[in-house]
Amino acid sequence: MDDVDMTAALPADDHVHTQWSWDTALGDMAATCARALELGLPAVSFTEHADFAEVSVPAEASLPEHWAAYRHGNVIAPPPLDVDGYLQSVAECRERFPGLRIRTGVELSEPHQHAGEASALLASATFERRLASVHSTHVPGIGWSDVAVAMALEDPRSVVRDYLREVASLAAGFDGFSVLAHIDYPIRHWPDTLPPYDPTDFEDEHRDALRALVRNGKVLEVNTRVPLHPVVLAWWREEGGDAITFASDAHRPDALAAGFAEAAAVARAAGFRGGDSPADLWRRD
Repeated sequence: MDDVDMTAALPADDHVHTQWSWDTALGDMAATCARALELGLPAVSFTEHADFAEVSVPAEASLPEHWAAYRHGNVIAPPPLDVDGYLQSVAECRERFPGLRIRTGVELSEPHQHAGEASALLASATFERRLASVHSTHVPGIGWSDVAVAMALEDPRSVVRDYLREVASLAAGFDGFSVLAHIDYPIRHWPDTLPPYDPTDFEDEHRDALRALVRNGKVLEVNTRVPLHPVVLAWWREEGGDAITFASDAHRPDALAAGFAEAAAVARAAGFRGGDSPADLWRRD
């Protein structure tokens, strides 16, 4: 964006992974804190993965090497989050980096489908940022699998619609989270063989999901792994959405706050502003 003010203060990064997330290869909490200070971030939230379901993958699927320990035949079985180890690491980083606000957090995968396990995890510690995500869906002939698999094997347009309907079910079916992560997760895997992704092709499904989030008092995340389309933020505001967070979804220190200056400019144009503290949620003006 040509009109981005690169000197403006960056918002907090409220969705970051480190070595405590099972799917990271280069995660490093201390190095991420050091990077946050270099960038001048007001706060960082370490929202480690808590995935409760085993997911199937095609036999021929090529997976990251560091996932090998969790692959059993055609099934990926993520390990439970080591809450004690994670909290000890947070405590050490808070002592080492007193100039940075470090928030605890967790990213719950499909908690509405695993409410007992998700609720037990949330009760085990104080998590200041409680994200919920939809990462998986049912793929005919394979079973419960990652959305990326579905996007490769099924009609991507149908996958996006199913995904957004699942987001609405999540918003209505589990109250223990506060922020919905990456409402545009499937678009990371949008095929080059199709015309460019256009969220207006799925406006009804987006608005249904956004209304469900508003009804249940949730916050929408602006995830920068794939820049959130401005029209989705506009719909969020039109449907009554009050607050947003910003998320790099970084799995390594050098990805922290990637694209934040541009995302903040889009959010301002959509009518959202930071609070009295730079670490606060951004709210509609």
